[in-house]
Amino acid sequence: MRKQFGARASKVDLQNYASSKHWDGTKFDNLEVTKMDINFQTLPKLLYKQFCEKEGRAPLSKIPITAFDKDAFLKPSDQAKYIWYGHSAVFLRMDGLTLFIDPMLGPNAAPIAPFPVKRFSNNTLNLIDDFPEIDLLLLSHDHYDHLDFASIQKLKPKVKHYFVALGVARHLIEWGIPKKDITEFDWWGNQSFNTIDITFTPTRHFSGRGLTDRAKSLWGGWAFKTNTENIWFSGDSGYGSHFKDIGEELGPFDFGFMECGQYNENWRQIHMFPEESVKAALDARVTKIMPVHWGGFSLAQHSWKDPVDRFVQEAIKQNILYNHPFLGAMHSYHEDIRHRWWDDIH
Repeated sequence: MRKQFGARASKVDLQNYASSKHWDGTKFDNLEVTKMDINFQTLPKLLYKQFCEKEGRAPLSKIPITAFDKDAFLKPSDQAKYIWYGHSAVFLRMDGLTLFIDPMLGPNAAPIAPFPVKRFSNNTLNLIDDFPEIDLLLLSHDHYDHLDFASIQKLKPKVKHYFVALGVARHLIEWGIPKKDITEFDWWGNQSFNTIDITFTPTRHFSGRGLTDRAKSLWGGWAFKTNTENIWFSGDSGYGSHFKDIGEELGPFDFGFMECGQYNENWRQIHMFPEESVKAALDARVTKIMPVHWGGFSLAQHSWKDPVDRFVQEAIKQNILYNHPFLGAMHSYHEDIRHRWWDDIH
């Protein structure tokens, strides 16, 4: 359990965080007031719904995953290729480089909780066996559904470097990743990685892996720009004014992986409803969008199909291009992936 938890912030860590203008002296703050509407009166009912009212919230059968084709993935191309593994795990091939965003491939999104939150697919850690060398692994924040000890351990021999939110490095170092292989980012932090210009974009969320480390690391999204393409991974976020700022500063984007799933009125300010996800993409000037943060785990009370159904409906309404690929399938964002595969899974 201790290893899965990661590392608490040391005095040296806290001194380092204090250099960020988003650190208030004890924790990181969002750009606008952000709260969750949960208290001791509402918590029992919420927990009952979460752990006892499960009908429709997960598929009755496990979602299969398309086998990884290394040769096709590594084949030279002037267009970025991506593979989505459910939830927010995105494998990206861009400008001849292999990137892996939020590579949580473990079976349980709540490994230290009394009740497991099981993945909708089986044996996902085994996928790593077939992966090629990974030039860059990126972590948006340290929540368990994005950062998983078992996944990091299995990926470690394949990863050359890590880009992570400010404060997340301490977990990786605790797990045996050399400090020299990790670069931390504050919001709007920017660095070139070979031919890709990468920026850590702000979100409206929070962080923490236990009761004592809430907001002791930062949270955000990632923008990837080359001479020919501009791709954005929104990261977990409630809706806010920062999306327009991102669009004005870094857009327009060719493609956006948009957070869409695990929403609830009680925590509306930290996770977007599907309609807000589409609106956020429009604010950020994204040409084509894809919903992520669904299809992997049930972390809220909505049905497992609700995020993508509502996302597609709103995208059509707003006349914005969209994709929704099957898990494990490799595509270019230029393709139109519109098969409603989830209708075939019960």
